[in-house]
Amino acid sequence: MTVEVLVPNLPESVADAILVAWHKQPGDSVKKDDNLVDLETDKIVLEVPSPENGILKSIDQPNGATVSSGQLLAVIDANGSAAPTLTTNKLLKGGERTEPALSPSVRRLITENNLDPSLMTGTGRDGRLTKVDVLSFLERRNNNQKQTAPRPVETPNSLELKTPFSAKPGENRPQQRVPMTRLRARVAQRLLQAQQNAAMLTTFNEVNLKSVIALRNQYKAHFEKQHEIKLGFMSFFVKASVEALKRFPIINASVDEQDIIYHGYYDVGIAVATERGLLVPILRDADQLDFANIEKAIVGFGKKVQGGNLSVDDLTGGTFTITNGGTFGSMMSTPILNPPQSAILGMHAIKDRAIVENGEIVIRPMMYLALSYDHRIIDGREAVKFLSSIKEYLEDPARLLLSI
Repeated sequence: MTVEVLVPNLPESVADAILVAWHKQPGDSVKKDDNLVDLETDKIVLEVPSPENGILKSIDQPNGATVSSGQLLAVIDANGSAAPTLTTNKLLKGGERTEPALSPSVRRLITENNLDPSLMTGTGRDGRLTKVDVLSFLERRNNNQKQTAPRPVETPNSLELKTPFSAKPGENRPQQRVPMTRLRARVAQRLLQAQQNAAMLTTFNEVNLKSVIALRNQYKAHFEKQHEIKLGFMSFFVKASVEALKRFPIINASVDEQDIIYHGYYDVGIAVATERGLLVPILRDADQLDFANIEKAIVGFGKKVQGGNLSVDDLTGGTFTITNGGTFGSMMSTPILNPPQSAILGMHAIKDRAIVENGEIVIRPMMYLALSYDHRIIDGREAVKFLSSIKEYLEDPARLLLSI
């Protein structure tokens, strides 16, 4: 019996995908749920699992092909012998050996890196190999290889280039030509769209974070013990932004041709820089979340980004965005709108600066804030007062708890 492997249904906002790499070749045995191929959309990388055990009979789309929903990718011979399950041996008393099966993620790591599981020591239950065990083994192996291998060339995004440097005959000016990833190209398109289709303007302010830092230092140990999550700064900015959005609903609106759409909900995008490009996972119904749930959601996004597990739903929608250039040391920037949203808040580095309070010069932890907005529907008055509201909430964080 033959089984067709098809491109999964892509969301309405995603027209097609690029076939990045096949992990199996014709004639290879496969097990159900093994990752066969990676598809890159303008939002995420999708893994296409094997629907059945068997032998990969044929591949119908090569690496680099553009594919759409329902298109045939490959054919599996389900009557063929399935791939054997990778196991590790554990010696029990009396010389008896058992072979605990590996989890799918561990099995995939071992298969993709051509590893011998017998060379690794399992630290899991009953001596089972864990993902951490395999990653540690890979790290040790890679470190050993780096001592003898030349250092790879890296792109500005810290991704190893697949093509070597080359120079014209007689010249000593090497260069590389590397195609943009689908995500990078989509980000470029959206940034140009934001600048060409919106009357974008930026207003600035500064905020004294003394009270936020004091409140955080006072309760962070209790907070972490109670909620099993660290108390960061982003939850304060999300709560302050939501309260300010309630006061100025035009900031939470968007333009649709000749209409203004006012959103009665608060889906806040949190910009995250990744090696593949900028991603903006959405914190949905942020007005209904407390500090702990906001922090947990943000940490969850980070784990998904590291594991490559962000879904299209995680990245779709949003009515307002927060971006934190301060994590990279930025003092001041003008963030670009995330269409179709009409405003984006830029956070920056916290620096001790001299300011005047009650006629005296004092040192305070200060941050510059930037609000970029679409001047077609947001007047300067609303933008300035919105940013001032965020400043007020952050300089008196007790108001966030009382919603006043």
